[in-house]
Order: sequence, then C-alpha cells, then structure tokens
Amino acid sequence: MVQKIFRQIAVELDASIVRATGVQGGDVATAWRLELDNGRRVFAKTSASVPPRHFTTEAAGLAWIRDASGLGVPTVVAVSDDPPYLVLEWIEEGPAAAGTAAALGRGLAALHQTGAPSFGRSDRRPTGSRGLPNKPCLTWTEFYATQRLLPLARLAKDTRALSDRAIRDLDAIAGRLVELGGNPEPPARLHGDLWAGNRLVGSEGRNWLIDPAAHGGHREFDLAMMRLFGGFGAEVFSAYAEVFPLGAGWLDRVALHQLAPLVVHAVKFGGSYPASVERAVADYR
Repeated sequence: MVQKIFRQIAVELDASIVRATGVQGGDVATAWRLELDNGRRVFAKTSASVPPRHFTTEAAGLAWIRDASGLGVPTVVAVSDDPPYLVLEWIEEGPAAAGTAAALGRGLAALHQTGAPSFGRSDRRPTGSRGLPNKPCLTWTEFYATQRLLPLARLAKDTRALSDRAIRDLDAIAGRLVELGGNPEPPARLHGDLWAGNRLVGSEGRNWLIDPAAHGGHREFDLAMMRLFGGFGAEVFSAYAEVFPLGAGWLDRVALHQLAPLVVHAVKFGGSYPASVERAVADYR
C-alpha cells in the first residue's frame, strides 16, 4: 500500500523518491521524510484507516489557518483521499529564539480574532481521528453540546470507555452550557488540536502550526487544549492576553473546554484518561 502511494506521490510531484525515512507522527497516520531526485525534501503522511476525506479536510484547514495569522503553516504540496496521503513542505526544526514564545501568543490571538462564519465548519466536514461533526451552529452552546459533548458521550458509551455516571454527567453538562459558558463570544478561527506536538519551531525560531482540526469555535478551547498536556510557557499566554484578553471567569471554564479532548483520549487510549474525565466533570456537577 505504501509503495503504491509513493508511486502516486512521485507522479504528482514529477520527481522520483530517492529515500523515504520514517519520522515521528501522530497515532492515525504514518509519517515520512521524502527526499526527491531534484534535491527537494517533503513531509508525507499516509494511512490505511483514516475517516473519509480526512487528508483533504486537513489540507483545507491548513489553508484556512494560513490565511489568518502570521504564524507559519506548511504549504500543501499534494493531497489525495484515494489513496490517502498528504504531502507538505518540509520544516527544518531548530531552537526557539528570544521572541518565539511571545510571537506564538500574539499569532494565536490574531488567528482567533480573524473569526469564522459560524461555530463549526461551513463545509460541514468532520475533523479528527474520530470524525467529530462540525455542523454550522449559531451559538457556542449549541455547537459544544450537539457537535462535541453529546456525540462523544454516545461514543464513550458505545465503546465502554467511561462509567455510566460520567456519561450522565456529560449529558447534564451539555444541557447547562448557557449557565456554565460565560458571556457569549463570536466564533473564533481555531486550530482545534493545539497540543505541543502540533506546534513546531523552525530553524530560524519561527512558530509553525501543523495537524489542525480547524473549525469555528470558542477561543478558550484552543487555550485549554494547550494547558491540558503542557509544553507552552507562561510567556505564550501573557502575550496572547496583551492582544486579546480573555473574558471574565475564563479560569473556571478551562476544565469545561478540556472535556472534549479528554473524552477522545479516553476512547482512544484508556489508561488514566477516564479518571481525568471523572475529575473534570466533577467540577460542573
């Protein structure tokens, strides 16, 4: 399968692949550094089990983010859903510079300020390895309830990833979002999966964003995801706040926004994640 994909990539790029080296990637795709006979290097992702239209959706998300901020976003070189692959420009990583962290905070604030037509995606395409729905919604409360918490509660029930109590709590929280969510905000343009592994620092200290699950959502979601697994220093959040301060009570909502990624991880990996979901939902009983 991989060799067939490599042959199609070579035809698409009008170049021969002289070396393919496996590199660290996500849990869904297999990642490669491809060296071409014209001296060019590119990054490629392939997979035999991604949701339908996964890579073309990711490519569209990359373009959507690139149009909205000064942060680096790799250029899409080639993309296909049959066979499934995504080829991007190669980013040579390097050490952070003195202003790298602050630049990330300011760039993320600019991305969020650009906004989105609605909560969700206008093309309605699902995102992520579990194909979460993105039907356009007028409010964040409708979106987070109907497109995230309730579908995830059903998925967790079907896979027995969470206790019955936790699933009931998720359903109850979905019904209380108007009360819990703070003052309404317009939809922000989100990366949608912003953990530290989806941010690269290039050879000149520039920030690059990769692997988005891009959609219109509440901006606190990206920031809560960044806090969930660590890897981002206080300087990033301080620079963000200087450009685009968060609404009152944001700290009380961090765990609320972390619920969706925690449930996804409980379904995919088990381990300690179900207990993390239990602790998060307890904050909102």
